[in-house]
Amino acid sequence: MKSLFIAIVLFTTLLSGVHYAKEHNYSAKILPKHMSVKEKKKRFFALMVPAVEDAYKKLYQQYESIKQNIQEKKNLDQINALKKEYKVKTDQELLIALKPHPVSITLAQAAIESAWGTSRFFREANNIFGVHGLSSKGSVPASIKKNGRTVWVRKYKTLEDAILDYYRMLSRVKTYKKFKKLNYEGKSVYEIVTGLKYYSERGDEYVHSIQSVIRHNKLTKYDTKVVN
Repeated sequence: MKSLFIAIVLFTTLLSGVHYAKEHNYSAKILPKHMSVKEKKKRFFALMVPAVEDAYKKLYQQYESIKQNIQEKKNLDQINALKKEYKVKTDQELLIALKPHPVSITLAQAAIESAWGTSRFFREANNIFGVHGLSSKGSVPASIKKNGRTVWVRKYKTLEDAILDYYRMLSRVKTYKKFKKLNYEGKSVYEIVTGLKYYSERGDEYVHSIQSVIRHNKLTKYDTKVVN
């Protein structure tokens, strides 16, 4: 019954999000000219909220399913495969990796990294978080070079694909171990984001920026909408 409820919520959220974006003629690829800050944010939320909520619910459903399998000692092959994928050894470490962090944090980082959905990578590659690619294949070139070499930025088919990859990256990289642990322990979003200090060269200033975006835009209201 719970799985059916989650499926219905996912479908309803996706439909309402697509309808809202279409109704306002918003597209990730098209940036209207002369937008006010209010219009820029309106476009960003219309495009991002449905995609982030949908990704979160899929990941949370997986987390709950694996948690139950661990408790009942079922699907051990799948559990072991996930441990390998997320570079962990114990059941608890796997659950820490799989539990998705709140929507408010994702939206705040997306706003900062994509300049509220106006960056070239957001528009040309559905790349919200500036994730780098390994080569020209499936990537677009950045405007800057590093050590004389072209910097490639990964290209995604959809915004949701970019969001899912972002969640996966944070779950697999040891740098964000503190971030994942605070999230697993259910700390406040303002405390959880202290674990993102090394996501940017700005360090503590970057953390303060995320906290500020969450607070000033009242993003925690989106955390109460998702299925827990």
